[in-house]
Amino acid sequence: MAVKVLVPTTLQSFTNNQATLESSGSTIAELLESLEQSFPGIKSRLCDEEGKLRRFVNFYVDSEDIRHLDGINTTLKDGDEVSIVPAVAGG
Repeated sequence: MAVKVLVPTTLQSFTNNQATLESSGSTIAELLESLEQSFPGIKSRLCDEEGKLRRFVNFYVDSEDIRHLDGINTTLKDGDEVSIVPAVAGG
């Protein structure tokens, strides 16, 4: 099962400067493990020490915010597009 992952510029140093990846996983949690196997160190940028998604990183599955779905347990299917979007704050 292939899932398309859109990687923000700030994380592309972990993905050999690739902005778009194909990875696998039936949930966001499994996708994160797959990404970590292929690109060691990337998971620590996305998750805290307890394995929870960091507050300043947003994930979207086919443009739907996973916070409105099942969070890290959101189900993925073949052909889904997962966007990793760093939160932006300003003042």
